[in-house]
Amino acid sequence: MAGPLPHNQRGTMARKPNYDFERRERERLKKIKAAEKAEAKAKPAEDADAGDTPGTPPSED
Repeated sequence: MAGPLPHNQRGTMARKPNYDFERRERERLKKIKAAEKAEAKAKPAEDADAGDTPGTPPSED
């Protein structure tokens, strides 16, 4: 007989789901991701406005 299990190996009770928090967290992460995507999409447009296209060497004036 092995005896009682140590504290870290005991069966744990199922946690009570916190649906409101989980939904808010998903929405928060989704907003962050959308903002990053919009920023990345706007950045190439700003680079194109500068007239410097990628892949072309800088002009020597």
